[in-house]
Amino acid sequence: MCFKSCPHQILLRESSCEERTKMENGSSVEFSFELLGLLEMEGHKVLYCVLSLVLYFTIIVLSGFILYLVLTEVSLHKPMYLLICNLLCNGVFGSCSFFPKLLMDLSTSSKTTSRVGCIIQSFSVSIFAFYEILTFTIMAYDQYLAVCHPLQYITLMTNKKVAHLLTASLVASIIVILVAILLTTRVPLCGTQIKNIFCDNMSIFILACTDTSINNIYGGFMMTTLFLFSTIFIVFSYIKIYLICRKLSLESSKKAMHTLVTHLINFSIFLIGVIFVCIRYRISNFHLPISGHILLSTPTLVLPPLLNPLVFGIRMKALKAKMILQVIKLKRFTHL
Repeated sequence: MCFKSCPHQILLRESSCEERTKMENGSSVEFSFELLGLLEMEGHKVLYCVLSLVLYFTIIVLSGFILYLVLTEVSLHKPMYLLICNLLCNGVFGSCSFFPKLLMDLSTSSKTTSRVGCIIQSFSVSIFAFYEILTFTIMAYDQYLAVCHPLQYITLMTNKKVAHLLTASLVASIIVILVAILLTTRVPLCGTQIKNIFCDNMSIFILACTDTSINNIYGGFMMTTLFLFSTIFIVFSYIKIYLICRKLSLESSKKAMHTLVTHLINFSIFLIGVIFVCIRYRISNFHLPISGHILLSTPTLVLPPLLNPLVFGIRMKALKAKMILQVIKLKRFTHL
C-alpha cells in the first residue's frame, strides 16, 4: 500500500496515482476517505480520547437532566421551555454525529472512513447546524410575541404551534441538506484526504475533479439566505423587545431583558462557531495546517451542545429552581 510506504509529508499532498485515475474514470464507487486530523492526534490520542469522552458525557448528562425536568414538570410545559428542549435535543444529535465516531477512531487508531459513512456524518452535521439556526429564529419570534404582544401571546404562540414550527423547520432542513449532499455525491473525486477529524460536505466536494459551480451556487445561496434571514429577524426581534422593555415597569423590564440576554448568549456561542467555519474555508487555500482546520471546525459541534444547557440551567430562574429542587431530592434519596 502506497499510504504506508510514502512519507507523511507526501501523504498530506497527494493520493495514490492509481486511486486518482480510478476516481477520474468514475470506476471507483466505494473507497475510503482518510481523515488527516486523526494523524495529527495520534501522538496524544489517549488524552484526546479522555477529553472527548468527558465532553460527550457532560453534554448527554446536562441535556438529559434538563429534558427530564421539562418533561416531568407540568409548570414548564410552555412554548419557551419546549423550544429550549428542542435546542438541547438538537445539540445531543449534533454531539452523537461527532463524538462516538471520534472516540472509536481514536481508540482503534483508525484514520479512514467509508464513503457512505462519511456522507452520513456530513448529512448529520449539516442538519444539526441548519436546524440550530432555525430553532434560534423561532425562539426570537417567541420572545417577540411574549414581550411585544403579551395579551395575544397565549393564542398566538401555543405548544401546538411551536410543534408545527419546529416540524416545518426540521423538514425544510432535511430537504435543503439532502439536495446539497446529493449534488456532492454526483461529482467524481480526485482525492481521498480530508483535512479534519470528521466529514463535512464542503471538505468532500472540494476534492472534486470536475467543475463544482452548481454546488457552490446552491450551497452559497441557501446558507447566505438562511443566515441573513435568521440574523436580520433575530436582530429585529431583539431590538423591538429592547425598545418595549424601556417602556415597561422596572420588574417586567428586568425579567424580559434577562431572558433576552440568555438567548443572545447562546446564539452568540453558535455564531462564533459558524464564523470559525467561514474563516476556515476562507483561508484554507493559504496552506492552513491540519491543526488549524481542527481548531476552526470543532467549536460548532462542541461549544453549543456543551454550553447551551449550562447557560439555560443557570440563567432561567424557573428552570434553575426546579434543578436545585431535583438535586436536593436526589441527595435525600441517596442518604436513605
